[in-house]
Amino acid sequence: MLALLLLPALPAAAQGGAAPQSFVRVNQLGYLPDAPKVAVVCSLTPHEIDHFTVTDGAGRVVLGPLPARADRPFGPCAATHRLDFGALRRPGTYRIAAGDAVSPPVHVGEDVYRGAADTLLAYMREQRSGYNPLFRDSVHSRTDALLVDHPTRAGEHFPVVGGWADAADYLQYVTTSANATYVMLMGFRDHPRAFADRFDARGLPGGNGVPDVLDEARHGLEWLARMYPEDDLLLNQLGDDRDHSFPDLPVNDSSDYGWGRRGYRPVYPCTGKPQGLFAAKNRSTGYASTAGKFASAMALGARLLRDRDPAFADTLRRKALAAYALGKRLPGVCQTAPGRAPYFYEEDNWTDDMELAAAQLFALTRDPAYQREAVAFARREPVTPWMGADTARHYQWYPWHNNGHHEVWRGGTPAERREMAGFYRRGVEAVAGRADNGFRVGIPFIWCSNNLMASFATQAMLYREMTGDTSFREYEQAALDWLFGANPWGTSMVIGLPGEGISPKDPHSIVAKELGVRTQTGGMVDGPVYRSIYGN
Repeated sequence: MLALLLLPALPAAAQGGAAPQSFVRVNQLGYLPDAPKVAVVCSLTPHEIDHFTVTDGAGRVVLGPLPARADRPFGPCAATHRLDFGALRRPGTYRIAAGDAVSPPVHVGEDVYRGAADTLLAYMREQRSGYNPLFRDSVHSRTDALLVDHPTRAGEHFPVVGGWADAADYLQYVTTSANATYVMLMGFRDHPRAFADRFDARGLPGGNGVPDVLDEARHGLEWLARMYPEDDLLLNQLGDDRDHSFPDLPVNDSSDYGWGRRGYRPVYPCTGKPQGLFAAKNRSTGYASTAGKFASAMALGARLLRDRDPAFADTLRRKALAAYALGKRLPGVCQTAPGRAPYFYEEDNWTDDMELAAAQLFALTRDPAYQREAVAFARREPVTPWMGADTARHYQWYPWHNNGHHEVWRGGTPAERREMAGFYRRGVEAVAGRADNGFRVGIPFIWCSNNLMASFATQAMLYREMTGDTSFREYEQAALDWLFGANPWGTSMVIGLPGEGISPKDPHSIVAKELGVRTQTGGMVDGPVYRSIYGN
């Protein structure tokens, strides 16, 4: 995801007077009628607020006055107050007044999230390698790729064009791409009506009879298939940090990997051991973390595409089975490879990935052995380890929440369902136990903190849907609200969402700098970090 540091800053002086000291922060997208609704007042100085009111578009008071609940300070907020307006269920647009502070427009309705999922796909299209619809040109089509770090086949050409750039640079990783592909497929499986058909398979405007999310997921599946050309050769990543030497647009990528500027890019295989062409090495121990993610995406893709394209679905099925077998044979983590700098994705867990793969293979094949293996993997890591912690290394517990427990639950016995739901509850409880602040957030503020926030909201939602237990609904909603503006800075963490709201304007992106921030619509920024991390 794109990087953006959000640090405390004093507001500009209000017209004709002193700078405001209190701000009402809300979810700028809005609130479903039956969902919890809490705005948060952030005051830069110690401040008391007794009550609040809600008015409609005509200025009529429709709710309140109600008590403003004082809560603990948080970050730049010397005082916080929680304004619970959950009793307001009538669709409409409102404003909340608390003391001298007035909120931005507050939307309530069944349709407040309509189109949001498709907005996120806009960023995926912009990140495409191969044919890129933003540039209407090819990206890296002539340079991908030559194999490196292989004892006998180094220098061999592999046609691995496609996929997506990782973020603001142009590296491409199987581990992140497989997860992104899986999440899109899962989103379509569980919420098919959330997605429209406004773009074709190349990402150009105009429907093609296929939901856009399936077009984008297929773009990922096709690249992943190229990155697993042989049953014993799973490729790990395209490029390394030498990519950073020449910041330019992807169609003009001037990187020099030893074959001249704008020459071939290297493709690294998974090796199952510490990897890196230069002094810096990762700490890889096996294949399973990447093989498991790969198998999960392939297996779910095979199920969802078998009626649309049986031949392609058969290819996905075969590769899913082979990748899972490879992961079982070579357990351990396959981390991304550093270049000249000691920077890589330090993933330290893999049983969650193999659990998800086994659960998906059970759903695909109905072979009960896969379900038994999925349950066994689940018991090895009941809770994703960052949950309840105050720090973690970069991508240490990727992908931040374990979809495997949900998939085991879907195909499980009553006892297995109770067990998987209990695992989710333990993680949600651990985060909620740290959320003793006005914003009700309990994640560690490390790099990619917004991903942790999104993962917590997702796990809490899945737990609620699996059990009917609403005990943690307040924390689930608070995490979602945070991402769309109910945070100390009042900004959405997703570029351009909502279109009329406040969202990041200066992400770390050469495309944004040269072509405008609107090109990055749908991208979620990294989010705030501890001051100690920023200072380092």
